[in-house]
Amino acid sequence: MLPGSIQMSGETLSGAEVKGVCEGLAEGSVRLLSLRGCHVSDRDFARLCQGVAQSPSLVQLNLNLGIVSSASRVQQLAQSLHSNRSLQSLFLHGNPLTDTGLSLLNPALSAHPSLLSLDLGDCLLGDEAISLICGLLPPDGAKPGLRELTLSANPGITRTGWARLAIAVAHSSQVRTLNLDYNPLGDQMAAMLAVCVASSRTLENLDLEGTGLSNQSAQILLDMIQNYPTPLRTLVLSENNISMELQQQIADLLSEGEDEDEGEKHGQEPPIREKRHKSFLGMAPHRVLLTSGLGDGLLAETEM
Repeated sequence: MLPGSIQMSGETLSGAEVKGVCEGLAEGSVRLLSLRGCHVSDRDFARLCQGVAQSPSLVQLNLNLGIVSSASRVQQLAQSLHSNRSLQSLFLHGNPLTDTGLSLLNPALSAHPSLLSLDLGDCLLGDEAISLICGLLPPDGAKPGLRELTLSANPGITRTGWARLAIAVAHSSQVRTLNLDYNPLGDQMAAMLAVCVASSRTLENLDLEGTGLSNQSAQILLDMIQNYPTPLRTLVLSENNISMELQQQIADLLSEGEDEDEGEKHGQEPPIREKRHKSFLGMAPHRVLLTSGLGDGLLAETEM
């Protein structure tokens, strides 16, 4: 474990352990707190939220896989985010937030001065949540918004919601990474996303793994990359009904510009995300990336 980080996965935390975590947060000695899939009592969760609120140093908070399991915990987390000023990355993947929970969190997310990366994958979100998320992607001239957004595995979002998000991303001045994997987007939404990518000046990474795309979508994306210069570097199309030939053509086009900035970007990776992928969720040892690649150098990569 690196100095400045506390990482636990699938454990039941005792009151003494939670007390130690809270002391580290209050002292400003913790930059990353990862409690992925851990079990804590309601009382201890409230204490953890107080620690987050008081922390002057916390940069990355991982509460993935069911920790934020009730409306009261959502409210407590929201209150802590209202007071916190240092957090840059918040991972809530696999928590049953629903649109109602996100509406409770939204005022704190919107007002937070430092938040750059947000993972809301597999959170049972719908179109009402998308309307709130679009507010976190302000247009040019507004305050800086999210640079990394993960909405994996939220099948309750309709085409109307995805269309609204695509428009917001196209108009946003900040979004660099957009993860929409394991959503039933289909070819119609892929065409709209191609327009979104062509319009964006900042979008570098787009994950469309397992989104129900066909060769029709791939051809549209290929034509977009060939004919319209974009910052796009990575386009994930695996687990779709797309020929390997088309996938290779797209990969070749995207790799043409990589040599120019390879030295500048070498060694950087996005944060590890929870995905509905057996080979990922079953990995051992559990690999944790302690940086989102945002802000001034956060933390390095390690293993648990």
